[in-house]
Amino acid sequence: MTSRRAPVLACSVVGAAVVALDGTVLTVAQPALQRDLHAGLDQVQWTSTGYLIAVASLLVFAGRLGDRYGHRRVFAVGALGFAAASTGIALAPGIGAVIALRVLQGVCGALLQPATLGMLQTAYPPERLGTPIAVRTAAIGLAAAAGPLVGGALVSAYGWRSVFLLGVPPTLAIGLLALATGERDTERQVEGEARRHAERHVERDALDPLGALLLAAALGLLVNGLVEAARPGGARAGALACAGAAAAAAALVRHERRAARPLLPPELLRSVPVVAGLAVLLAASAALFGSLFVATYFLQDVQGLDPLGCALRVLPLAVLMVLGAPLCPPLQRRFGPRRTATAGTGLLTLGVLLLSRLDATAGAVSVGTSAALLGAGFVTLLVTATSVVVHRAPEAHAGVAGGLQQTAMNVGPALGVAVATLLLARVPLGGFVPAAGAALPALVVIAALAVPAALALPGAATDRRRTRPGPTSPRPGRRSCVRS
Repeated sequence: MTSRRAPVLACSVVGAAVVALDGTVLTVAQPALQRDLHAGLDQVQWTSTGYLIAVASLLVFAGRLGDRYGHRRVFAVGALGFAAASTGIALAPGIGAVIALRVLQGVCGALLQPATLGMLQTAYPPERLGTPIAVRTAAIGLAAAAGPLVGGALVSAYGWRSVFLLGVPPTLAIGLLALATGERDTERQVEGEARRHAERHVERDALDPLGALLLAAALGLLVNGLVEAARPGGARAGALACAGAAAAAAALVRHERRAARPLLPPELLRSVPVVAGLAVLLAASAALFGSLFVATYFLQDVQGLDPLGCALRVLPLAVLMVLGAPLCPPLQRRFGPRRTATAGTGLLTLGVLLLSRLDATAGAVSVGTSAALLGAGFVTLLVTATSVVVHRAPEAHAGVAGGLQQTAMNVGPALGVAVATLLLARVPLGGFVPAAGAALPALVVIAALAVPAALALPGAATDRRRTRPGPTSPRPGRRSCVRS
């Protein structure tokens, strides 16, 4: 690794890990936050919902900003803003301020997340992208596993405000690091830099604010609809929000077809590997997080475990994610993305299937085996599909590709949890016992939907080709698409 790539990898890994850690520690802190601020349950839920809607609705536009102004610059703004918002939440006097600052934190998180992938693509050659993406994925798995344990310890010792201060030092450090190293790295002279700059200039003339607004409305309404549908009595509000999302999506499609510089580049959306990779991530994240939602209530409400005991039962999931991430790049090089992702889909589907067979007497070995399969399958799909999306996207649209990847990873969990909640309510006699309910069998089907998408990914022979077939020189105004 060169000295100039080290800061890029550090910023990408720490930024992604802090965002993952923030989500898991908040879940542990919410009951204490509710008691301390004398808030209602619906208000506390908006500390999560407001953040999720802000992130999901702005990710693609934030990626476009990175493509235009530079990924490091946008990353630095997002990281420093995230640190400031976290500090504000720790000092907030009431629940209203917490919700408003969580929305601001979501905006900053949207700026930060796509840039973690965009920076990697601009710093590493395509054939070496697999390893940094795997390191980033392992850090996310480690943060997600440590979140409940660290959050529980902090809340018990220092109160809920301490969990928001946890992310301030690392985000402040990487924000300043990105600012300090950004100017030096823009002076790098790599092959084709002048040509890439000229090609990007054409794409940067417009940001398509109307397209960004319509996309934000569609994604925000969709996430809100899924969250509302998962709440008791929220089916009608959820349906109305989803209908609004569909209307906004239809308006977006019409606008993008007419726009001279659309927010979603047609060459990106016409790429079968990119679309297939996004579909894999959407289905896999929905299946995983929906399954974890059911498993958490099963372990705590049916088997009577405390939060720590529950976290220990599913710890193999995080362990397999951390240990499996470094193995994915060599597997992908050896067998190709298609075979690797298909195998990962099989492991994930098998894990959900075994989880759906558990009854009230299930022991630690059964739960741990299911969790291990979930972790092994999901990390394989996450690393492989993310690598394909980043590899196959033109460098001029790296931020948009990163935004779409993160959007799939935010919408998928909301979809999986909504499906699980609705089906749990439909089979009240089964309660949270997997073998007696309908939620996990439905999530098995969702996991299996990743199979056709995985089969559409490039094979081993195709993946070895570095450039797209055709003329050796790119057409004016177009960036040639680099293949991994």
